Amino acid sequence: MAAAGWYHGDISQVVAEELLAKAGRDGSFLVRDSESVKGAYALCLLFQRHVYTYRILPDDEGLLSVQTIQGIQAKCFRTLPDLIGAYQHPNNGLVAPLLHPVHRPRQDEDSGEAGKGRGLCQAGGREGPAELVTLPADGEDARGWGHTAPCPGAVPSSRTHIPQQLHQRLQEQVHSSPASDFMGFMAEYLSHHLQDLEALCHGHPQLRHLSTALATACRALHSEIDFTLAGLETLARVFDAPVSPRSPAREQVTPPGCSKTIPPPLQGFLSSDPDLEMLLNKISTVNHLLSSLDKKVLKSLQEMVTRHNLALPSVAVAPLPAARPLAVQNFEVKAGKSQRAALTVDVESGTVTVSKRGGSSPEEVIPQDKILQLIKYQSVQGKVRLVCARENQKSLSRDFIFPSARKREAFCQLLQLMKIQHSNLDEPEIISVYVGTWNMGSTPPPRSLASWLTSRGLGRTQDETTACIPHDIYVVGTQENSLGDREWVEFLCASLKTLMAIDYRVVALQCLWSIKIVVLVKPEHQRRISHVHTSSVKTGIANTLGNKGAVGVSFLFNGTSFGFVNCHLASGSEKTHRRNQNYSDILHSLALGDKHLAGFDLTLRFTHLFWFGDLNYRLDMDVQVGPCWWQAGDSGARRARGVTVPSPAQDILTHIVKKEFQALLAVDQLNLEREKSKVFLRFSEGDISFPPTYRYERGTRDSYVWQKSKPTGMRINVPSWCDRILWKSHPETHVVCNSYGCTDDIVTSDHSPVFATFAVGVTSQFVPKEAPGSSPEALACIEWESIEVILKTTSRSKCYIEFHSYCLEEMQRSGENTFQSCDIPGFLKLGWSSKHLPVLNPILPDLEYLGDQHLLLSIKGVESCESFGECCLALRSAIGTTAQQFETFLFHRGQETGSVRGWMRVRVPRGRCGTRERLYEWISFEEDAEPAAEPPMCPTLSPQRLRSRPRSLPEPATGYTNPAYFIFEGVP
Repeated sequence: MAAAGWYHGDISQVVAEELLAKAGRDGSFLVRDSESVKGAYALCLLFQRHVYTYRILPDDEGLLSVQTIQGIQAKCFRTLPDLIGAYQHPNNGLVAPLLHPVHRPRQDEDSGEAGKGRGLCQAGGREGPAELVTLPADGEDARGWGHTAPCPGAVPSSRTHIPQQLHQRLQEQVHSSPASDFMGFMAEYLSHHLQDLEALCHGHPQLRHLSTALATACRALHSEIDFTLAGLETLARVFDAPVSPRSPAREQVTPPGCSKTIPPPLQGFLSSDPDLEMLLNKISTVNHLLSSLDKKVLKSLQEMVTRHNLALPSVAVAPLPAARPLAVQNFEVKAGKSQRAALTVDVESGTVTVSKRGGSSPEEVIPQDKILQLIKYQSVQGKVRLVCARENQKSLSRDFIFPSARKREAFCQLLQLMKIQHSNLDEPEIISVYVGTWNMGSTPPPRSLASWLTSRGLGRTQDETTACIPHDIYVVGTQENSLGDREWVEFLCASLKTLMAIDYRVVALQCLWSIKIVVLVKPEHQRRISHVHTSSVKTGIANTLGNKGAVGVSFLFNGTSFGFVNCHLASGSEKTHRRNQNYSDILHSLALGDKHLAGFDLTLRFTHLFWFGDLNYRLDMDVQVGPCWWQAGDSGARRARGVTVPSPAQDILTHIVKKEFQALLAVDQLNLEREKSKVFLRFSEGDISFPPTYRYERGTRDSYVWQKSKPTGMRINVPSWCDRILWKSHPETHVVCNSYGCTDDIVTSDHSPVFATFAVGVTSQFVPKEAPGSSPEALACIEWESIEVILKTTSRSKCYIEFHSYCLEEMQRSGENTFQSCDIPGFLKLGWSSKHLPVLNPILPDLEYLGDQHLLLSIKGVESCESFGECCLALRSAIGTTAQQFETFLFHRGQETGSVRGWMRVRVPRGRCGTRERLYEWISFEEDAEPAAEPPMCPTLSPQRLRSRPRSLPEPATGYTNPAYFIFEGVP
């Protein structure tokens, strides 16, 4: 039976409220899956413009009941439709009877809504209640429908429901297949070809239409199998035993096309198409050869060793090559106003040498332990100040100006590396992370990936002096990757070994058809990696096929959690909404990180989350083209192939040639959707200073191809930045993007590979200086003066707050809110006083430990126990004797759902206040009198204010995060 129209599956509370608001009538209702209890449901009911949510819970016997107001005895029902029918009558404990079912919106294929909110995004999520039928019109009887089985006398399932079941079975059988085109073809057959079903109903089991469909789909297999079969037969003959007159006849391999015994169940099926019968013969032969070849070769070699009394020599394992020492690097700089000088950095010896040109001054050698601080100027991009210690004197400051900001960054990276190598720390405090993404276009890669793996090409790239410094972690994401999993991993490892002389270790490999993610680390870091999790989500056709979707990996590096997501979203300039929905499905369904934090938004579960891939967002421009050539006057300019270029397209190419990317980024769909808070809320992205990475003519980077033939017709592809890398980190953590660009010499695909590198601060497992029990334990405490929450909701529910953190022994919970106001339509304002907020005691009281900790807060409804929003707070800025104000966004399932602010204080006992400067904190930024604004992440987004050390400290909260919330303070 079809699912009931009022059952919406796995939609969020925000979506449920939007649907009920559109219905607008008291008594409108819908049912969705519960987010807090597996196997339970949430009944959402509209009354007087407010949404009330009730939990529907199953008992031990599977009976369903609604949690209603006290004093009303709970009623139990065998099926969900029975329960809904009973509550159509008044005085049952709900604020109003269930009068008007709100049905699922009709889904349009091109809108990308297939599967939205109904649990169809395949990631191991449960399906909705089985065998539900549509609720009758208002006032009709609603009893008698089955929840877990069809009720007696129910109308049989219609034939149109069978393709849905077959789609599900297809999804269950296909876990990882690169044949996305073939599986898409079969999915199409299951959806629309019902002729075989009709024939079967009339007693004709031959399935002629399926036979024809398979023969068409497998036509290309003949030539491939003939080629493979010839090679296998040749290899098999090499290892056959010599034929003698007395030896038995050699086993003959049935040649292609010859008759072979066909299993009886397939005889009727294949008799309708001789091509399929021949194909089965070939496949059977290949199967036989493959299954016997390894045994035949092994037997032959064993006989050879025995016959000739050979001994296999022992192979000495060569020692792993040591990492290449870093060469001494020289930088030409200006010292002071005009004097030229040279800076020589020797990472291995740990020294910086200053040599002035044309002067009589001797060289000055500065050991790394005498360098106190490195200060970057913001107004002059190439300027840096070196603060050094001197014996019996105050520190000395020296200013140097580099030819470019790129050279300055290379100098700073080398000094950072020198500090790390010569520190006495047992565990690292900062690591380098490489992230790469490439749509390979179903074509094998070139022999060398050097430019991609060393971040060289276009955009913000690595300087040649630092390009070959090996990163601690490499995360490589690919889409449309036709290589086998093992083959691809071995190719990456071999490439890195050639470039860096290091055998990187594989942390994780996760694949979804042709979407792959590989995580590699240096050998010395392998022991620091733990709690590795992998997951995948399908968002392809009907969210059941893996030609589109995402793969993810998460792990702990000592005490720091990392998450990495590689995705391939829906293609097509017009499918922005579908891409947004793909993002939402992945965000909700990807199972990564600590299971205890599964109720939190995925973007809050990790200290650092990196999201990348072929996001497929295009330039939001309507360009129509016809067939001919256009080429810019500049002989080296990129051109559009096969098109007559009208004015808008010519403008695009002119901007690309002149590197005027900001004008194009202003109409970039991803930037526009981020500005509207549709996707990637509060994520960061490096400045884009490289040309669009799609769609190039294969074999060159000089031409863009604008036209692409599709089954639905000719599609216009405007050059676009489809391939992106974004990240989101907890507040007051250290992460710096050192490069963001694309290659210009890898031309096998119509996409250019994209790379980004990051310097990331990490924490280790803290060891207190005083052993537990050596002295009376003094506890640190986290105290709250007040918390104020504003929710974007039409609910009037009382709420409580859950507090989660790795520094707490267990989750803590507040009391119900002491203040509530819903005077402003669409908003609910809540408040808690200090008496109703718990005092939290961290497991360790040390300042150094608490400075790295974070709290996750979840605002939950008392009746539904479901989250209205979550946020993350850093403890570092709240440590002290006086309360500090905090203010931040609330998120839920990728959407901004409100704001929270308040006052908190972290008390640290005396004797536990010792701390030290981190290695990444000795590089700071000089505040200018009139700071120059940094380029915004999105052209229309407000630029980020410049910050002094540490860079990640938030700005003081002066009001609500969202200007819409100022209405609560009377601001127009």
